[in-house]
Amino acid sequence: MSNSKDSQLVNRPWWAFGHVWLVIAGPLVVVVASFITFYLAANGQDPVLTKSSAEVDLTAPEARTTLAPAMQARNHATTGTLPVPDSKNKP
Repeated sequence: MSNSKDSQLVNRPWWAFGHVWLVIAGPLVVVVASFITFYLAANGQDPVLTKSSAEVDLTAPEARTTLAPAMQARNHATTGTLPVPDSKNKP
């Protein structure tokens, strides 16, 4: 009885089995994702900064206020002490 059922399974082509597509789909998805990642990396590059745009004049008053949180965090990380509030900067 089961002999005819087994012969039908043997005579099926390889692409008719679902497990074959499951095995093929995994690596195929990885290859497609790698091409998408390469495309994003090649076309989404950050612009190169010129030397003049990268320089910041730390003596300018507006530069001191914009960089104040970063400088306080840097000082806190190196010394381990909290910054003392400056009475000049309070409104």
